[in-house]
Amino acid sequence: MADIPIGTDMLSISKRTIAVLLALQLIGLAGAWPSLAFAEVRKADVVTGMTVEERGLSVSECPSIRAEYAALVSSDGEVYFSRQGDQRSQIASITKVMTAIVAIDRAPEGIEIPVSQAAAEIGESSANLQEGDVMGFDTALKALLVPSGNDAAVAIAEAVGATLTESASASADDAVKAFVDAMNRKAAELGLEDTVYENPHGLDDGEFAGDLHSTALDQAKVAKCAMGYSKIRDIVGGGSTTISVERAGKRESIELETTDLLLDMYDYAIGVKTGSTDLAGPSFMGAANKDGREMYAVVLGSTDEYTRFDDAKAMFEWGYEHMISLPLANTAQSTSMRKDGSSSEVPVLAEVSHHEWVDRTVKATMADPNAEVEIFDLEGNVSQSVEFDELHGTVEVGDKIGKITFYQRNKVIASQDLVACERVEAPNPIDTIAIWWQRLTQGLDDKTGRAHSRVYNVMPVIVDNTSSAA
Repeated sequence: MADIPIGTDMLSISKRTIAVLLALQLIGLAGAWPSLAFAEVRKADVVTGMTVEERGLSVSECPSIRAEYAALVSSDGEVYFSRQGDQRSQIASITKVMTAIVAIDRAPEGIEIPVSQAAAEIGESSANLQEGDVMGFDTALKALLVPSGNDAAVAIAEAVGATLTESASASADDAVKAFVDAMNRKAAELGLEDTVYENPHGLDDGEFAGDLHSTALDQAKVAKCAMGYSKIRDIVGGGSTTISVERAGKRESIELETTDLLLDMYDYAIGVKTGSTDLAGPSFMGAANKDGREMYAVVLGSTDEYTRFDDAKAMFEWGYEHMISLPLANTAQSTSMRKDGSSSEVPVLAEVSHHEWVDRTVKATMADPNAEVEIFDLEGNVSQSVEFDELHGTVEVGDKIGKITFYQRNKVIASQDLVACERVEAPNPIDTIAIWWQRLTQGLDDKTGRAHSRVYNVMPVIVDNTSSAA
């Protein structure tokens, strides 16, 4: 693996090289992928807000990874896993994801991106652009994101940044500074809590040394934002590609090889960006989508160029393993419900007292008897609370007669109206007199003089809190 320098994202790996690596793995030569043997679970790792030690989780219940900083976050912002996720780290070329976001936000319609001498000579990871090349904006984004082109990053920052400066005669350095300022404003807009951008490419030593940094949790927010842009989503999920630039009056094709090996390692991977410098270590921002469930994994400070992908895959697989669909109706009671001329068997979640009768209730089901909720099972068991409406008069099938609400860790995760699945008539005048007399002679008040409501729905145990971790 020595042929892949730590200080660059340019993983020029041929298909033959990948085949050799896979063969080594298959025949069990652990020396080829030493990281696989040393992944670990730490007691301080955080699973949905509590440490592994606090939750009493076994090793098998947690993702085993090598990275010093990591996070796995759902598309709605739920943090499923964090290892020092709020601690500062360099992020190297993961920086370019914010570069792409700001460029799309701020680039004027139809802008073309020229390549200056400074861009062409930036060094490290490259899209093989040359001074004087000119390309369209979408082409520049591909050169930025697919091979992690530092040359493309500078070219984009200079061109778009020039439109952000107040002076028409602003220098290229002024344009880049204006662009980086926009990156930091976007970071604040996204709620990044400990992130500073100082350049558009992520180099962090020599002339680029400084205070640029971020955290795994902050970059998970950037991943979510980035995957909301169709341009970025299409590029980072598309793998290697070929672009065309104008060079010396002719069209020149350039092959771009993706640095994202997870696209071939994991069926559900959809992007997004690698990063690697001596200070940052091998790092990766990844996205995956399985059956419409999207998650973002960030790995910072991994041990080698390949382990960062192993770590991301391990987190994704763990996350999806613990993401389940839970039916909200869990009752042994059922009845036939006839509505709109058709009958169906529905679960009976409760019986709701009718206040005008002494002995009658109304069977209740959910407005959507087949409703399910998607939950992360390690978050804990699901509880419910039921509210009953005060029923008077004739109750028709489908009438709302209550509400059931579901919670996980005291957070509302779903709610459904309870609706009548049978018709119950109001007492007629003779019944009303009989009920009045019964309540009078038996000394019944409003509560004892009617049937009691009952709940049949019982949520299943997801996490057995009585068991001890192995």
